[in-house]
Amino acid sequence: MVIEREMIDMSEYKYPALLHDRAKLVSNVKKLSDKCGEQGIQIAGIIKATNGTAAAAEDFVAGGAKLIGSSRLEQLKRAKDAGIKVPLLLIRVPMLSEIDEMVEIADISLNSEPLVLEAINKAALDKGITHKVILMADLGDLREGFFDLDELVETAVKVENEMPGLVLAGIGTNLGCYGSVIPTEDKMVALAKLAERVEAEIGRELEYVSGGATTSLLGVYHGYMPDKINMLRLGAGPLIGPLEDVRLCYNLEAMDELECPFVLKAEVIELKVKASYPQGELGVDAAGKKREYVDRGMRMRALLAIGRADYGDIDDLVPEMEGTTVIGASGDHTIVDVEDVKETVKIGDIMTFRLKYSALLNLAESENVKKYEI
Repeated sequence: MVIEREMIDMSEYKYPALLHDRAKLVSNVKKLSDKCGEQGIQIAGIIKATNGTAAAAEDFVAGGAKLIGSSRLEQLKRAKDAGIKVPLLLIRVPMLSEIDEMVEIADISLNSEPLVLEAINKAALDKGITHKVILMADLGDLREGFFDLDELVETAVKVENEMPGLVLAGIGTNLGCYGSVIPTEDKMVALAKLAERVEAEIGRELEYVSGGATTSLLGVYHGYMPDKINMLRLGAGPLIGPLEDVRLCYNLEAMDELECPFVLKAEVIELKVKASYPQGELGVDAAGKKREYVDRGMRMRALLAIGRADYGDIDDLVPEMEGTTVIGASGDHTIVDVEDVKETVKIGDIMTFRLKYSALLNLAESENVKKYEI
């Protein structure tokens, strides 16, 4: 599948706007897929940060993703309805209330509760189908997964031998999303050994041993990923590129070869020289929080028609214009210091921002932000 660039006249845009450069996303996925493929690892493309657009799913597949995943069934359904042919993976442990719908949409789901597995088995049998499951091991990040690994092995044997509506497709883990635990070599080795233990109990090889998400690219690029691990669930890496937290926190320089497929464009609605320190008795801001301010004297400031209600935290915006600094925001306004910008900034100008993961996640779901694919 080839994604061609569509040239759109900038004058046709309405702002604020989230732009999705499809060629850049395909390129990012291909680079990561090729790198992982060298070590026998396939990738599942996670589309949740784009609000599960069909375009993002298509781009992941075009770049080499072998599965498409999301934490939300409605997003997987969009991929299914768009004709995506690779297996669809639900990456959040299923709710009991959604199981009937889940087995009709998702081909595979991540699981950690025996009660839920029994309910999935019943739903699959009732519909005359089989559903693949990956059992999650909690290796210390303390989000989902079996913390008692003996319980995971016992559950795996039960799924294999007593739940004919299910196929035990594999095991997996998640690191770095809640507890900030780094997917170090010892964690990956522990997962590989756990997979071998499960395989010994059920008498066959597992289809998937899922070593985590974008943070687990550390093991790929630093060469310590065990051979047993053969799948990663990647969203932030390909969607964000070199600004992703793995690059910033762990100095994974390989991320620099990636591009930024998504950018935010917002319009300047006010441009004035103002004091940098608020004037008067200070209380809390619009979010109900006390803030600290630095007095830098009188500064030229641009006010943009977008705010925290759309993207979340100002620290998740990275301005492209040299000399600009995002200094604050309310729900619907963003304040940018432009005192040190060399070029002239005018009312009606459009400022461009690269995005960290949380900003993309919020912007993609904001009904006040226009979405464009190029």
